[in-house]
Amino acid sequence: MIERAEPLAVQIDPDQSVTDLLVEVAAASPDLPLLARPAGDGWENLGAAEVVRRVRALAAGLAASGVAPGDRVALLSRTRLEWTLADYAIWWAGAVTVPVYETSSAEQAAWIISDSGCTAAIVEQPRHRALLESVAGETPALDPARVWVIDDGGFEAVEALGRDASLAVDDAELERRRAAVTGADLATIIYTSGTTGRPKGCRLTHANFVVLSRNAVAAIPEVFAVGASTLLFLPLAHVFARFVQVLCLAGRTTLAHTADTTQLTRDLASFQPTYVLAVPRVFEKVYASAEQKAIEGGKGKVFTRAAAVAEAYSRAADAGADGGRGPGLALRAQHAVFDRLVYAKLRAALGGRAQYAVSGGGPLGERLGHFFKGVGITVLQGYGLTETTAPTTVNRPERVKVASVGRPLPGCSVRIDSDGEVLVKGPHVFAGYWGDAKADAEAFDADGWFRTGDLGALDDEGFLSITGRKKEIIVTAGGKNVAPAVLEDRLRAHPIISQALVVGDARPFVACLLTLDPDVLPGWLRARGMPVLDVAAAAHDAGVRAVLQEAVDQANAAVSHAEAIKKFAVLKTDFTEANGLLTPSLKLRRRQVMAAHAEAVEELYSSRS
Repeated sequence: MIERAEPLAVQIDPDQSVTDLLVEVAAASPDLPLLARPAGDGWENLGAAEVVRRVRALAAGLAASGVAPGDRVALLSRTRLEWTLADYAIWWAGAVTVPVYETSSAEQAAWIISDSGCTAAIVEQPRHRALLESVAGETPALDPARVWVIDDGGFEAVEALGRDASLAVDDAELERRRAAVTGADLATIIYTSGTTGRPKGCRLTHANFVVLSRNAVAAIPEVFAVGASTLLFLPLAHVFARFVQVLCLAGRTTLAHTADTTQLTRDLASFQPTYVLAVPRVFEKVYASAEQKAIEGGKGKVFTRAAAVAEAYSRAADAGADGGRGPGLALRAQHAVFDRLVYAKLRAALGGRAQYAVSGGGPLGERLGHFFKGVGITVLQGYGLTETTAPTTVNRPERVKVASVGRPLPGCSVRIDSDGEVLVKGPHVFAGYWGDAKADAEAFDADGWFRTGDLGALDDEGFLSITGRKKEIIVTAGGKNVAPAVLEDRLRAHPIISQALVVGDARPFVACLLTLDPDVLPGWLRARGMPVLDVAAAAHDAGVRAVLQEAVDQANAAVSHAEAIKKFAVLKTDFTEANGLLTPSLKLRRRQVMAAHAEAVEELYSSRS
């Protein structure tokens, strides 16, 4: 076995809770802007003392309503300021937050709320209350009188309860509740996104968040320092965004929210964050959109050359860091030219001030990583799971290996088991699954290492690379093991490919299902003088299929002949969260995709095709 362990950079009081971080900041720097919200054409900052005031008012109301320490409170909303205030208030009252994606179906919401035993809920819109009412028979612990709607005066109603003298929740009682919470106490139950089977509730403690966030700040002060800021648009029901919410407390940086991703470019331009956070699909979309705009403006060849120079510049810089030659004079000159023509515009699209971006939730792909680094935005890829409170490893600004997900954060240990599985240990590892002792037993080995289910490798410097999922490894009829992620990542890099799913388990060869990007496709076709078709028609168009074959051939260049894609099918519909084929964090639900498109898969292997 190969193992890498990093000692803690910061020792933490085991009794410290997340709200202790908030109290510390407010006491030391009451005017420090902790949160920001849209206001007209700009943003309004909320200082630390104001955040505490609002959180205490909400917490008093929750306590007055009958929410007791240890009770579970559901939180169902888009990413917005109120989400964070409610989360902190639930913790201040001594309760436990159970996030629910605002896009969840009634069945999904019912399972999470009933399984966790939520007694109260804060939701965003009246339609969300109606959704909970529709499953009232399946959620007996949830009190209908304690379902508050943010957009329907919910916060005001909760705060009014806290001011009601007859309910007798005074300042001393509220502080007693808050102070009684220790690091070992449960902070939240986050349900896995359910790529396979029914979601399981991950029990994360206050110490999980506090220890990891404080040590992440110590490890990467260039990014998470006082004065830094980020605009959060990822769903706060996901552990990655949730960790960042606490990380901003630990680093005393400003956190802004935006729920409308259709206006993301506008919000980034006005807020101008110093770093951004996203899942790989967002970076893929940024690249594809920039390329398409260049093509439509008659500058497609310029963009293609600029992208090649950015990638070459980044790779040369990496070689220089390893003792090699580094970028030569000619490459530096080309890079300077394209910086003015292309790269500056891409940086402006992210607000103009961001030097770093943090990517998690899946592999970004080496090509895109080098592209963004060459553009002047270093993407710090990290790796983690819900069960590890998000990041276990991350690249650092002073040493980035684009093809890796970085080195362990302080306090984290990574081991590669004999079968290649990545095992993890440390104070950031969750306390186990909610009410599922069998799953706990399967999740940990005899020495207490958490089994991630991912396959990976550690290099001599301790950088981790993820090569696939154990359960997703395809074994062809000929016995060849194939990791689909290698091929899928490369295929999704093509501008008109939205999603790719590699198939071939127990089949004679490897094949693939592809979907087309409906937003990019029309402009892409128009720029090439091809007939403008909708997705359904383009799926059968000979010219489109020829281009897709080129993309498949390029992806195949990364694998052996036995692992290469021999045939592909182009589907008429995309994989989306709405049709249940993507998780809210945009991961493929492989089992569901295979079931929904079983006929297309069979056609790939029929003698007629």
